[in-house]
Amino acid sequence: MPAPISTATSPLARDHVSRRQLIEIGCSSLLGMSLTGVLAGRALAKERIANRPASESAIESTRRAKSVLFVFLFGGPSHLDTFDPKPEAPDEYRGEFAPIGTTVPGLYLCEHLPRLARQTDKLALVRTLASNPAFGDHRLAVHGLLGGIDELPAGATLAASRRDWPCWGSVLEYLRPRGDGLPNCVVLPGEVTDPATGSYPGQSGGFLGPKVDPYRFDRDPNKPDYRVDASLSLTGGMSISRLSGKRELLTEIDRQRVALAAAAETQSFAGQQQAAFDVLTSGKLAGALALERESPILRDRYGRHLFGQSLLLARRLIEAGVPLVQANISYQALWDTHYNGFEALKGLIPPFDLAISALLEDMHVLGLLDETLVVVAGEFGRTPKIKQPDGSSPYFTKPGRDHWMNCFSGFFAGAGVRGGQVIGRSDAVGAFPVTRPYTHADIAATVYAALGIDPATTIADLQGRPAQLNRGAPIAPLYS
Repeated sequence: MPAPISTATSPLARDHVSRRQLIEIGCSSLLGMSLTGVLAGRALAKERIANRPASESAIESTRRAKSVLFVFLFGGPSHLDTFDPKPEAPDEYRGEFAPIGTTVPGLYLCEHLPRLARQTDKLALVRTLASNPAFGDHRLAVHGLLGGIDELPAGATLAASRRDWPCWGSVLEYLRPRGDGLPNCVVLPGEVTDPATGSYPGQSGGFLGPKVDPYRFDRDPNKPDYRVDASLSLTGGMSISRLSGKRELLTEIDRQRVALAAAAETQSFAGQQQAAFDVLTSGKLAGALALERESPILRDRYGRHLFGQSLLLARRLIEAGVPLVQANISYQALWDTHYNGFEALKGLIPPFDLAISALLEDMHVLGLLDETLVVVAGEFGRTPKIKQPDGSSPYFTKPGRDHWMNCFSGFFAGAGVRGGQVIGRSDAVGAFPVTRPYTHADIAATVYAALGIDPATTIADLQGRPAQLNRGAPIAPLYS
C-alpha cells in the first residue's frame, strides 16, 4: 500500500501550488474541511459508476436505507454490564448491576438502561459480535471495526497512516461522490484519539488517499458558546472556529480562490475548482450544524452533555441528507474500564441511556427511523471475569474488566431491521458465542449492503492496485 502521507505542511500555504498537490491535499488543511471529494473524486464518479459490479446494481434495487447513523462506543463497553447481563453467573463474573426487564419478554438489560429497555421493540440486539483475538489493542480493533476488516492490511501499524484500510465513509465518497453541498460522511465530535499517542488508525481514506477523507467536526456541541454562523453560508463551521472573524474568513476564502486559479492548468480542473467553491459556499451543512435552532426542551430530552448533544446533532445531519454519520460516544476511550469499572459505568451508562433513547424516539416520530440504519457498538467487549485490585496502582482501588475480543454486544435499528429480537447467544459467563459470531467485517458488510453497496466491490489505491472492499457478509437475521 502507499507510504504514509505527511500532513505537517499544507501545499496551499506555499506560494506555488501544483495541480497534483491540490488534488491530493485539497482545501482541507487550511479550512479544516474535506472538499477534496469534490475536487478530485467527482471527476472519477462517472467512470466508477459505469464500471461498478453488476451485483451492486442488484443491491441497488433492494436498498433498505437512505442513511446510516453509527453510534460508536469507543473504548469497548462491558457487554456483561450493559446488553448481556449474566445474573446467574458466579460472583467473579456477574458484576454489580442488576438486570431489568424490557418490552420484549425474556430480554433483560442492565439496570442503568431503563429508558432503552422501554424501546427494545425497535432494536435487534446482537450478542455474538466478535473481534479478531489477535487485535487485542484498541488501535487495531478500531482499525478493524471502522475499516470493516478482520485482518489488517500490509504495512498497517498502531499509528494512523495512508496504509490504513479506508473507513466506511471514505468508501462511500470514493464510490459515490456528490455535489449538493453536503459531505458523504460526517464524524463528530472529532476523530478518535489518545492524548498520549494521537490519532487511531482506520478513520480516514487510508490507501484511497486524502481526497476521500470524511468530514470531521471537532467542536463540542454541548458547550455554552457553541454556535455555527449559518449567515456565512460556509460548509461546516470548523473554519469559523479557526479564524477570528468574518473579515478574516472572507479574506482567506479569496486567497484560496487565487491559489486555485493559479493551479487550474486545464479547463477541466477549472470546473473542479468551481465545484469546490460551490460546496464551500453552500449553507446546507452549516444549517444542519446550527444546533441552537432546536428547542431547549428537546435539547434537554437528549441530555445537556456531550453524548446527548452529539446525538441530537447527528439526527440533524441525517435529516439534512448526510448519508453516513458517525457519532463518537466518546472520542477518547471512556468506555475502557480496566480499573474502578463499575464506578465509571455509573457515570457513563445513564447519560448514554438518556441520549440514545431520545434519539430513537425522535427519529421514530419524524419518520427518519424508517429510512436510517442505526448501529450502536464498541470495538470489542470486556473480560467476563472481573479484575480485582492487586495493589499495583494507587488508582486501581475497585474492580474492573480488561479487553475481550471474543464476544461482545451491539444493536441495530431502523431501515427494515426487525425490532424486538435478540440475535445470537453467548455462553453462561459471556465469554464466547454459542451461536454464530458476527465480526467487524460482517458489521461493515451490513452497512454497505444497507446503502446499496456490494461488499465484494473492487476498490483501488492511489497506484491503481485493486483490492476487494469487504470479505464479510451482511447480518441476515436482522431482517428476517
